[in-house]
Amino acid sequence: MTPAPSPPAASPAPSPVPPKQRDPERTREDILRIATEEFATHGLSGARVDAIAARTHTTKRMIYYYFESKEGLYSAVLERAYGGIRGVEAHMDLAPLPPETALRRLVEFTFDYHESHPEFIRLVMIENIHHAEHVRDSAELRATNSPAIAVLSRLLARGHAEGVFKRQIDAVELHMLISSFCFYRMSNRWTFGALYNVNVADPRTRERQRRLIADAVVQLMMTAD
Repeated sequence: MTPAPSPPAASPAPSPVPPKQRDPERTREDILRIATEEFATHGLSGARVDAIAARTHTTKRMIYYYFESKEGLYSAVLERAYGGIRGVEAHMDLAPLPPETALRRLVEFTFDYHESHPEFIRLVMIENIHHAEHVRDSAELRATNSPAIAVLSRLLARGHAEGVFKRQIDAVELHMLISSFCFYRMSNRWTFGALYNVNVADPRTRERQRRLIADAVVQLMMTAD
């Protein structure tokens, strides 16, 4: 009898594919991005780390590895939020522009940034509810915000030296004035809109308010005390 053929040798089992390695910086940025939405929507007290972990496909343990605690994550979110606007301000090339044009450009940028980053507005409002506890404890936030004042100080000095700006206003106070105009428009848009039937999102209303705020700041600086 012809012997039965031997069964074919079994193919070796494929080696398991190693799990995809996480990019630490990308993971951290993903957590901050989702945490920004969570804190801006629910506040520090209402935000849930479990929800942030689920949306970023990570774990609470991993989040605490990066940020140590919920408060640490919230502080990092604040630093990222302030860093966004201050980073652009610090690198605006205003020196080649006439002082009044440069100031108008700075006001218009602040207006546009506040409008396009509602989460920044909400985070600032939430932190004020906490009496700036986390801002006050962050050396990084103080360092981040200093260059913006330096940019405005140089602009004011140049405008005064050229005789264009006639009113003496401290850079911090002018920064507060610009911010308050632009911030209030967004922070109170719902109540103001309901009370006075104003839709700040309407394109014509938006452009009119943008021009009005810029005109007010520039004309103030060009008017003697």
